Amino acid sequence: MRIIDEIINTRRAIYPKQFTGEKISKKIILNILENGNMAPSHKLTQPWFFKIFYSSSKKNLANEMIKKYKESSLELKSNDIKTKKIFDKCKLSEYIIAICMRRDINNSIPEWEEIASTAMAVQNMWLTCVSYEIGCYWSSPKYANKLSEFLNLDKNERCLGFFYLGKFNHKDQKSKKRNNIESKIEWFK
Repeated sequence: MRIIDEIINTRRAIYPKQFTGEKISKKIILNILENGNMAPSHKLTQPWFFKIFYSSSKKNLANEMIKKYKESSLELKSNDIKTKKIFDKCKLSEYIIAICMRRDINNSIPEWEEIASTAMAVQNMWLTCVSYEIGCYWSSPKYANKLSEFLNLDKNERCLGFFYLGKFNHKDQKSKKRNNIESKIEWFK
């Protein structure tokens, strides 16, 4: 069990500017997604699904993200720093995975449970990334819900954000301070 403890304790949000640029095989990406697919879901609805961007498709995604950012921005003029940041995140990532959720067509499960299940799938993916020395993080920009047409999503589907991946050595990660678990629990006898 020490291995899982170590993986959980070294899991961090690793940003694209920290990625090494080394290649990640599609076989590893498939294993990451297979582990995500093992997440629990109420009534086995398995609401998660993914759209994977790599190679030149990352530029298309970046351009669409920038377009939707500009359309949804409350600023009168576009923020060049923000648009460069969006473009650079996509460029520096080896893969970008759109995290999507499909609602049960009968709405037999509350939406929050479907979102929670999808988040559990992403956590499985994140932990698998750590074991492969892959850095990643989940970004959920405000304009993600405006990308339905670009992502070819149906009415009962939605994008919950993007998972950016790139090689990273987790060995030097320092443990982040957490509040003591004892302050968060209450025992009943």
